[in-house]
Amino acid sequence: MKSLIARLFSRPPALTPDQDAQLRAELPWLARLDPERRERLTALVALFLAGKTITPLHGLVLEPHQRLHLAALACLPLLEFGAQGLAGWSQVVVYPGAFRVHRQHHHEDTGVLEEWQEDLAGESWEHGPLVLSWDDILADLADPGAGFQLVVHEMAHKLDALDGAMDGTPPLPAPWQREWARDFQAAYDDFCALLDAGGDSPIDAYAAEAPEEFFAVTSEYHFSAPDLLAAHMPAVAGHLRRFYGASPLPAN
Repeated sequence: MKSLIARLFSRPPALTPDQDAQLRAELPWLARLDPERRERLTALVALFLAGKTITPLHGLVLEPHQRLHLAALACLPLLEFGAQGLAGWSQVVVYPGAFRVHRQHHHEDTGVLEEWQEDLAGESWEHGPLVLSWDDILADLADPGAGFQLVVHEMAHKLDALDGAMDGTPPLPAPWQREWARDFQAAYDDFCALLDAGGDSPIDAYAAEAPEEFFAVTSEYHFSAPDLLAAHMPAVAGHLRRFYGASPLPAN
């Protein structure tokens, strides 16, 4: 069955030869994809650009080649999952840098409304836009093996939400889902216990915020530092390699 996005087009969109050549010239990691996966990625990028509205804010101007770069990073986590990972949302909002959001939380037990402000590099709303900092995207493009991939992180949240629950488990066949939930929960619990005991880990401590953040942060490491992830969380690394396929970003 064709994906929802593919059905929106009588003829699937495609990159022009110039766009394809530009991507290959400006993103060297594309050359580390085998021909089949590279063709899959360019098809996904074309779908992304045709189906998503990219809105720069606060005076930011994104040139066509920069939109290509953004789309390529967003589609990289979909190489094995497919175009259904683009369903359910239509907007990408891009700030020049980190952006401030207003938060509030009502404590039911006390009736107190807590309010605060938070500076973010990215945000993913379950049925709303992908919100990104362009400065952080540029940093990831400049050093793709540094352990950070903002767009991958936020796309992992989009994949996580597809089954209706933001819980660190994307839609999977039932047997794999059980294995995934078991192994991710065990690794998450061990990671939180390590940090609570004052231990150190090369994995960003933000992964301990919640199971959904653990999935998103380890997804970043899968693409940017897969050997490090495999050394410290082998079961998680195995699931992510199966889910995403091998990462082309860091040079071997």
